[in-house]
Amino acid sequence: MNEKQTIDLDFDREHIWHPYTSMTQPIPVYPVTHANHNLIHLETGEQLIDGMASWWSAIHGYNHPTLNAAMVEQINSMSHIMFGGITHNSAVELCKKLVAITPESLTKVFLADSGSVSVEVAIKMALQYWLSQGISTKQKLMTPYKGYHGDTFAAMSVCDPVNSMHSLYSGFLPEHIFVPAPVSQFSSKFNQAEAQVLERYFKAHHNQVAAFIIEPIVQNAGGMNFYHPDYLACVRTLCSQYNVLLICDEIATGFGRTGKLFAVEHADIEPDILCIGKALTGGSMTLSATLTSEKIATGISEGEAGVLMHGPTFMGNPLACAVACASIDLLLAQDWQLRISDINSQLQQLNKCRELNDVADVRTLGAIGVVELNDAAGSVDVAKIQAYFVEQGVWIRPFGKLIYLMPPYISDANSIKTLCDAIYNAIKGKHYA
Repeated sequence: MNEKQTIDLDFDREHIWHPYTSMTQPIPVYPVTHANHNLIHLETGEQLIDGMASWWSAIHGYNHPTLNAAMVEQINSMSHIMFGGITHNSAVELCKKLVAITPESLTKVFLADSGSVSVEVAIKMALQYWLSQGISTKQKLMTPYKGYHGDTFAAMSVCDPVNSMHSLYSGFLPEHIFVPAPVSQFSSKFNQAEAQVLERYFKAHHNQVAAFIIEPIVQNAGGMNFYHPDYLACVRTLCSQYNVLLICDEIATGFGRTGKLFAVEHADIEPDILCIGKALTGGSMTLSATLTSEKIATGISEGEAGVLMHGPTFMGNPLACAVACASIDLLLAQDWQLRISDINSQLQQLNKCRELNDVADVRTLGAIGVVELNDAAGSVDVAKIQAYFVEQGVWIRPFGKLIYLMPPYISDANSIKTLCDAIYNAIKGKHYA
């Protein structure tokens, strides 16, 4: 047997570009050999309790036997086959499940490779729909500030234009219409003045707006803003009233993260187009889906092009579809609502961070916990705080002024306590700056 090779960190540093990382001054990366349950194992011997669920996707943890078995079974028949002119059981069964668990009107499913691509597809659907109706003036999107929808170009164009990661591309991106970010918080009373402001925007711009795109209930990478369900309900009402399509981006919030299977359920509304990804496969494979209604699908199909002008090479990948089916079944077979409720109760331990001078706010919703630093504290030094977290045996990756947790649903009380304590101690000891 060959000796186990070590991970070549020198090569990694010189040649591999990591997300949002400089190639001339890269922050350290940690060599992972394997992961199981809610633990990440480093080559250097540390075991880290995962607080990120691999950017919110690994809801069942790692190396889950049910997901592994689904992938093994599928790979023994075929790992991939083109989706043009061909179908297969994994895709059919997945789409059956998605139609069954998403809002009733969403009956048409487009399978894609990643969350950003599902947003691109949603935007294309909206634009093509109005063109198919003979309306060429609806070429813009409307969206709140503080939003985040992905890293590809159309998705970037509807991210916050000022404070987002993509603001430097502003001169190259299509210019859309931004409305004030939701202010009324999830657990507070809704301020009706927000509805009045929204209506002014709809009244002024509806003739040129194809769709309103929004992350339901939680604006995620744009600031972890937990807003009031009545804001979303108001958007739905105005979209219907002013003939604007509603796109809900549930890539981060779908599959139970907010305490509902999909966050739109908090407001009891149905979008015209829904984007899902991340937890769709339980973090095992890259896959996304864009769902829409009979009305939109028929409108596009009866338009000039006759088809939706999109078709990724790995669309409907059998391996990803198979593990997505297994992940959905695994989630629904358990009392996932109770699990999310338990995690939320345990995340209340973050509230002790309120006593720290550098903390502006602490908030939780479902299986999400957020500690926001105040302006005086400034942004987190990611390299410094991650080194501290690794010393404490946890994996947490903050951004901006936010130190947050989105742990796998399998996380036990001791794990979450360790994660919460690590955040408290990091801020108290100023290990973030």
